[in-house]
Amino acid sequence: MCVKSTPSSVNVGVDASGQPKIAGVPTSLNPFDEFAVEESVRLKERVAGSTATAITVGNDAAAEVLREAIARGMDAGVHVSGAEFDGGDSFATSLALSAAIKKLHGEKPVSLVIFGKNTSDIGGGVVGTQTAAWLDWASASAVKKIDAIDEKSVTVLRNMEDGADTLKLALPACVATVKEINEPRLPSLKGKMASKKAVFPKWGAAELGLQAGQVGAAGAGSTVVKAALPPARPAGLKIEGATAAEKATKLVDILVERKLI
Repeated sequence: MCVKSTPSSVNVGVDASGQPKIAGVPTSLNPFDEFAVEESVRLKERVAGSTATAITVGNDAAAEVLREAIARGMDAGVHVSGAEFDGGDSFATSLALSAAIKKLHGEKPVSLVIFGKNTSDIGGGVVGTQTAAWLDWASASAVKKIDAIDEKSVTVLRNMEDGADTLKLALPACVATVKEINEPRLPSLKGKMASKKAVFPKWGAAELGLQAGQVGAAGAGSTVVKAALPPARPAGLKIEGATAAEKATKLVDILVERKLI
């Protein structure tokens, strides 16, 4: 499954050029990826002989989300890292992830890759389906339940605006999960000990058979031209009055004046 390191605070500023100020901002496991990690661990527990590996793309600090995934029950992690990956968008990142999955698939067959529904920093919600497209694998998003899985297929329930679809996907496949799929467990003591000892292979573009110009900012299909913080909320209206009845009368008058009632 694929995880991402995202800012652990919503208080991310914008610099004078209109770019997010993320340097030095504390990071943690993307909240929506917690559900994907949990579902990966549950599937590992359901399917005898299976293993669960986490993959992330990012700088050296991003390896901490791999340790978090192992603390929550994953078996191993792979760190796709290098300066060439900096500044990538979903297009470039999904290409890097697909190359890492192909490399893993060549070492040991990969059946199912699980993603969180989106990330808390960008919120595009398309990396799972884009990765599947690069791999030419089946995919589904907004998955709220993995109902059944065998050697050849997986059956999932997918949220729709008017209900839910039941889909049967040929394996290998990629799915993106929603929060309703499970309740993530807390890291165990055994898991924390394992995460401290874990060593992650670090793969750059060369190890993945990619050119530097295909990933990161050079391979991105989009860029952030300018970001801005949301406008500050105006101060609320305080209604004065000696009694509750007087305040209520004033409130009604204001609502009538504004044609709200």
